[in-house]
Amino acid sequence: MSHYLYLVRHGEHQDAEHGLRDGKLSERGKRQAMLVADRLGGVPFDGVYHSPLDAPSETAAFLAQRLPSIQPEPSTLLFDCIPSGPTPDMPHAYHGWYGGVTEEEIVAGQAQMGDAVAEWFTPAREDRHDLLITHNAVIGWFVREAFQAPEWRWMGTNVAHTALTIIRIRSAKPAEVVTLNDLAHLPVELRTGLPVDQPV
Repeated sequence: MSHYLYLVRHGEHQDAEHGLRDGKLSERGKRQAMLVADRLGGVPFDGVYHSPLDAPSETAAFLAQRLPSIQPEPSTLLFDCIPSGPTPDMPHAYHGWYGGVTEEEIVAGQAQMGDAVAEWFTPAREDRHDLLITHNAVIGWFVREAFQAPEWRWMGTNVAHTALTIIRIRSAKPAEVVTLNDLAHLPVELRTGLPVDQPV
């Protein structure tokens, strides 16, 4: 039996291009949310969870409007966070990113992601489908966990707003990434949130 995690980054929020980390959805973000809802319309979700911050909460609300059978629930395990700190094996280019990050933020993020993995990286007795609406760093950490990559490797794993990533978890085999940063539901003009332009 397979436990599928459908990971969706929240839609674009207002003033995202100015570096704000959260806020109400922009008009583009609302369109992104509706399109990913249409993309997921045929999935028999057993659970739908979202970060309690504004952008993921509003993204979840748009999905619930389009998919009336789901009942999204907020989860603090899906908050935006810093999942790990600098490690000896981390490439030097990443070290400068931690300039404004406190040790308390790192410890809190590590604890949160440990609990999130324990919560959702669990095999199921029968096929299960869970949708998690969250943030780029959280999705990067889940992908890193699936690959059992070094802790720092969540960095540089970037997903666009409302991109779809699917991870499959089974009891007898390692987790596998079914798809990563899937943007098939978004026209080119709605592919936002990546550090570099998406090749077309």
